[in-house]
Amino acid sequence: MAEKKTRAKKPSAATQAPRPLWRRALRWLGRGAAAVFGFYVLLIFLFSFLPPPGNIYQWQESWRLGGIKREWVSWDQIAPDMGRSAVAGEDANFCLHWGFDLAQIRDAIKHGKQRGASTISQQVVKNVFLWQGRSYVRKAMEAALTPVVELMWSKQRILEVYLNEAEFSEGVFGVQAAAEELFKTDAAHLTPVQAARLAAVLPNPKDRHAAKPSAFVKAHAGEIMSGAETIEADGRAACFETVD
Repeated sequence: MAEKKTRAKKPSAATQAPRPLWRRALRWLGRGAAAVFGFYVLLIFLFSFLPPPGNIYQWQESWRLGGIKREWVSWDQIAPDMGRSAVAGEDANFCLHWGFDLAQIRDAIKHGKQRGASTISQQVVKNVFLWQGRSYVRKAMEAALTPVVELMWSKQRILEVYLNEAEFSEGVFGVQAAAEELFKTDAAHLTPVQAARLAAVLPNPKDRHAAKPSAFVKAHAGEIMSGAETIEADGRAACFETVD
């Protein structure tokens, strides 16, 4: 009588050797990263129609200064010249890119610039969702979240949030608070000169003053006014001036 062949039994889950610690750590690290990314995606979705409640830098400044000035206004309460001036001064190709201006990045690398390659979209991600300062972690998160913002928000919404979150003078955040504090008017009534001077103080609002401009700020504001007229004429303002 032929002997029956016996199959080797697979070891049960209880008898299997445990996974190496580094594999388990990587697994949990991946899960944690996915959870964090999902949390940010949820925030990006919510802020596509809700005003952000503030950011880390604003809370730090509020604690340091004993309070800040900040007031949210919708897009239709901001003078069109302000939007064009901000784009002309900070990101002239805002309507042409998907969050990263590759030409500006290459130029910044080539000439060793410390600034100039960061788009308005990237600044919104940093200002609303992350923190100030230079670090590889923050830059990596900024790079990951910027395309999501570009995908989920309109260009008009990105610029609306940018103008409401930017610091225009020490402790003065948002274009409405800046218009009131510096020019005794509303954001809707800013003149082209006032709008250009507000844009000219970025990104150093503690060292530059829009209401009492230095020769540099006046000259820079003049360049911004010219640039604002150019992007209006050549269509590079169309993406944020049209109705959502």
